[in-house]
This record gives sequence, structure tokens and C-alpha cells, in this order.
Amino acid sequence: MVELIKFVIGQFAEKPDEVEYDIADSGREVTVTVTLSPSDMGKVIGRQGKIAKALRTLVKAGSAKENKKYNIEIKERGEE
Repeated sequence: MVELIKFVIGQFAEKPDEVEYDIADSGREVTVTVTLSPSDMGKVIGRQGKIAKALRTLVKAGSAKENKKYNIEIKERGEE
């Protein structure tokens, strides 16, 4: 599932090599924190968050087979 997240974000980011992924797996719940450069934030999130929402929907549908819940957090580089 993480590969799917990386693929989709890589398609929208201008600098996909600068995107950082932090994966925290706690059994049935996996949190993927994506850290982007400020110039990529708008492109990955999309207008009114449509791309981010679609990504979360894809991951939710795909993760049903794995019996895990995936949370995706999108942060700007330098943000705490």
C-alpha cells in the first residue's frame, strides 16, 4: 500500500526525489507521514483537497484486503 502512496504522490510532485515518507506501523494501524517542499504542497493536495481526498479513498479501498487502517498525513517541510 505504501508503494501506491509513493506512486500517486510521485506523479503530482514536481520534485518527487525530495519527498520524504515516514511510516509508523502499530499493528492494525499504519500512519504514513508525507513531507513535501512548499512548492509541491498545492499540487499534491489539489484544489479544495480533492487529490488528497482521492488518495485517501484509494488507500482505504485497497487496504481492506490487508485488514489494516492507513492514515495519510501531508506536511510541509519545516513544519513541526
